Amino acid sequence: MAQLRALRGQTHELHSALALARDGKVIFEHHDAARLTMRGFSDKFLQDYLDTAGDAVMASVGGYQLEGPGIQLFERIEGDYFTILGLPLLPLLGFLRRENLLSA
Repeated sequence: MAQLRALRGQTHELHSALALARDGKVIFEHHDAARLTMRGFSDKFLQDYLDTAGDAVMASVGGYQLEGPGIQLFERIEGDYFTILGLPLLPLLGFLRRENLLSA
């Protein structure tokens, strides 16, 4: 609750990165960041959100989960959804296709 109160009405960034290595050499790396702006909300709303979300929010770095009721905490999101989830998936898939490791 304290963390979400501190983020309330603020913009913060989430960073996500990945690197793939082959034979001890990095063959692909990518870093991305997303900016999330939380809206202002009351303590009552916050308590209701935490009651609804349950213990699942404790598994999230920010204390929210965009794929559930946590989306209601935000007024603006800039960046890739998968970056927010913790893995820049689209660049990874693009690399795997370019390397013919996935069907194009």
